[in-house]
Amino acid sequence: MRKLNYSHFFYLLTSFLLTICTFSYSQQTVTDSVAVADSATLAPIQKDSIVAPPILFKLDTITYRFIGDGNFTSGNVNRSLMVLRAEIITSGPVLSIATNPRFTYGKQNGILAERDSYVDLFVDVFKKRKTYVFGLGTLETSNLRGITMRIMGGAGIGYRLLNTDKNKILLTNALVHESTNFRELPTKSIQRNSFRVKGKHSFAKDRFRINHITFVQPAVTDISNLRWNTVISVEFPVNKWVALRTSYENSYENLVEAGRKRNDSRITFGVSVGNRQ
Repeated sequence: MRKLNYSHFFYLLTSFLLTICTFSYSQQTVTDSVAVADSATLAPIQKDSIVAPPILFKLDTITYRFIGDGNFTSGNVNRSLMVLRAEIITSGPVLSIATNPRFTYGKQNGILAERDSYVDLFVDVFKKRKTYVFGLGTLETSNLRGITMRIMGGAGIGYRLLNTDKNKILLTNALVHESTNFRELPTKSIQRNSFRVKGKHSFAKDRFRINHITFVQPAVTDISNLRWNTVISVEFPVNKWVALRTSYENSYENLVEAGRKRNDSRITFGVSVGNRQ
């Protein structure tokens, strides 16, 4: 009986103490909240003391243009080629994000030759400066070269060699990792050095322009394992939105599947539309 009474007493005492502690904590929280509210009312925050949020990831402008090129012949050789491209750039004070996707479709004498796709993404940091850094990633497929999927990613540094109203030349260099799934060859993974020259030149009061971009990508461990791609276009602006154009493209890959040539060239004619001319 005594044991039961002690247990009952201990239970009541514990419950009482817990109740007092809970009540005291609740009162303190309410009091502190009221005190903070009163302090905020009596001492309003000055505008000059408010710290502006960072704008590192702000993107406030976008430029774009869409390009359609083609080449069609008939007679002894029936040839049709269509190249669709886009150039989209969104930028802010610190970051610039650009993508240049393209899709190529071609037939010769009714047989599918080209059904190639390419998507890239460049993220540039402080690109408005003369020297900046960037990261890149690409996805590519090619029926022409028997590539089911090529993935490439890396980072590098860029340098503005020329930046005037009439002439712009940009140099970049990056280290990238490349993985290529061929239809017949085993998957190849390799590291490359990717050097790029990109330029834009205006002539005769912007009556015609020359744009060019060249990639040279040797393997880091084997310089003979080389890839390059060059695109040169001549454009004749019709107005601020539309330009007529002709384009020459040359590409080379040292490693190809059996029966396929290492070098390809094409000439196309077309039009571009957009606010980036």
